[in-house]
Amino acid sequence: MQYKASFFMTALGQFLISFTTFIGMYFMLSRFNSVKGFSLSEILICFSIVLMAFSITECFARGFDVFPRLIRSGDLDRIIVRPRGIVFQVLTSNMEFSRVGRLLQAVIMLAYAIPACGVQWTWDKVLTLALMLFGGVAVFTALFILYAGISFFTIEGLEFMNIFTDGSREFGKYPLSVYGEGMLKIYTFVVPIALFQYYPFLYLVGRSDNLWYAFLPLLAALFIIPCYLFFRFGLRKYKSTGS
Repeated sequence: MQYKASFFMTALGQFLISFTTFIGMYFMLSRFNSVKGFSLSEILICFSIVLMAFSITECFARGFDVFPRLIRSGDLDRIIVRPRGIVFQVLTSNMEFSRVGRLLQAVIMLAYAIPACGVQWTWDKVLTLALMLFGGVAVFTALFILYAGISFFTIEGLEFMNIFTDGSREFGKYPLSVYGEGMLKIYTFVVPIALFQYYPFLYLVGRSDNLWYAFLPLLAALFIIPCYLFFRFGLRKYKSTGS
């Protein structure tokens, strides 16, 4: 916040980038009314939850996303010998609070979509929404940690991981079933995006009466365990770059 004007302009830029995506979606659905039977308000719930979870993750877990820089520069050597936990130091090495612009966009979309699609706010629906957000943050954080773990062996970050981070954010604009059964299975059993985005959404908007769908984000959050273990494995194999 030493450069307040820069911060607010960057946050505004983040807001406008997401807003243009919303405008494109709005005009498309104003012409075609629905996508695979899902209305604009229902689609905006999915989009807002994914965007909100991704924005929060980028705010607080950005350090893992830029982790290859720490390896290349040799700064990781200094982090290892400090008496603080490595995960804590990596998390606090880079926090992108300017992502609050995208977060604000997600909140506005959700505030519009919830009453528009007629969700009845009972305790279970409130809990479902909270768990969807929690599960989303956990899954995106796990993907960043996995990306950092891979960089122990490659030094440079692998661009294909953006398929699962930024790509999941883009896919998450719509209910995942619109992409077909194959993609839905990938995002259920490989990268568990559907466990916090699609199935709880069906229960939230009343398209399913299965209460267990509301708790699937907790299962999705367990994805962070193997990703963290892989990161620790990479850390044990780490050798200094000599920078």
